[in-house]
Amino acid sequence: MSWGAGAGRRAGGREVLLAAKPPVRRAEREWIERSMAWLVAEFGPGPLLRDPVLPTAEFFPGPYDGSEQDIRRLVGRLCKFTGVHPEVVTVEIDPDDGEWAMAAGLGFTSRSHYAAGHYRRRQGLAVIGVDARLGTRPTALVAVVAHELGHVRLLDEVRVSAERPDHEPLTDLLTVYFGLGVFSANAALSTEVAGGRRTTRRLGYLSEREYGYGLACYAWLRGESRAGPWERHLTTNPRAYLKQGLRYLRRHAPGPELTAARALVHGRPSDRGR
Repeated sequence: MSWGAGAGRRAGGREVLLAAKPPVRRAEREWIERSMAWLVAEFGPGPLLRDPVLPTAEFFPGPYDGSEQDIRRLVGRLCKFTGVHPEVVTVEIDPDDGEWAMAAGLGFTSRSHYAAGHYRRRQGLAVIGVDARLGTRPTALVAVVAHELGHVRLLDEVRVSAERPDHEPLTDLLTVYFGLGVFSANAALSTEVAGGRRTTRRLGYLSEREYGYGLACYAWLRGESRAGPWERHLTTNPRAYLKQGLRYLRRHAPGPELTAARALVHGRPSDRGR
């Protein structure tokens, strides 16, 4: 399976010259810290104590060609990673309407920010829909399915209301907490060039910067003052924002909620990640 994850570039000696500033503004930083602390309280420290899910055969074994059967099999694996019982979920594969191919054939430069998945309740079951076109983009497919399964954990379990203003970005952040942040961050913004035409796609409700700081808080809660080996699976921008976020957390104490959450995870008073 080709996940399209890039190795990124090292900043070299320039890293030490950068100010210890977070990659997001104060309002976003405080929301991410509070929300990650809330997720610890809601779901417990278990997700932080296991290895993050990566685009490797260890987590996604077997062949993959993007078929409907492959998509359904992948949903089953993601149910395991997110703690959703597969029997309570109905999967709908939305057919390819040919929009992307038509745009390319007409020579258009496409810029898309679309809803690639959906969630709803039907006869007591959670229904998640997935755009069939994502079968050819497995990183985005994982990100979308993880988000929709996040709705199952948050809405079906009545942890939040659909009326909560930030419930969609909170659901994106939940994918980070469940260890699937590499996929969500890598899929947040993608650019493809084919036949001399450029297509830019945004996916989800968080930006690359917000995912980067979310991943930094995830690593910090895990006791990693520097990113672990999993960071190499991030593409260039999310990886840089993760490192920037961790530099900030090594030099500045986060809010009291996140500090208390780290103490809960490790069962001891929290330090500042130094």
